Amino acid sequence: MNMLGEVNISGKTILLIDDELNVREIVKFCLQDLAGWNVMTADSPLEGLENAVRHSPDAIVLDISIHDVDSFKLMNKLRNNPETQTIPVVLLSAKARWLDSQVLRQYQVAGVISKPFDPVTLPAQVAQLLGWDFTSLMD
Repeated sequence: MNMLGEVNISGKTILLIDDELNVREIVKFCLQDLAGWNVMTADSPLEGLENAVRHSPDAIVLDISIHDVDSFKLMNKLRNNPETQTIPVVLLSAKARWLDSQVLRQYQVAGVISKPFDPVTLPAQVAQLLGWDFTSLMD
């Protein structure tokens, strides 16, 4: 059985928005190499919004602790744009326990993954929050 072929059948594309280069590289590696998903990256909310509109990814993984920017303004723009309003968003956060569940519902957030995260289990966590079937390339 060819696991790579099985995983790539889904052809999922993730837009990763994070201002920290090291985090972007680790998350991209995990989602591409362990899950076989296509990963586009953006290092700012503006670039992320432009990529979301231009490429219509299957999901967005957003670091909500992006420096000097209100990530929830980005969430507002995503949710108020007809081209991006239905794209599911998974948040990465070092402050996950402080996130209000009412706010998460308001912005239709699929779920939150706490930092630090386990790189090996990250794809499975993302898939679970998005309701996607997932088979690791490592299995």
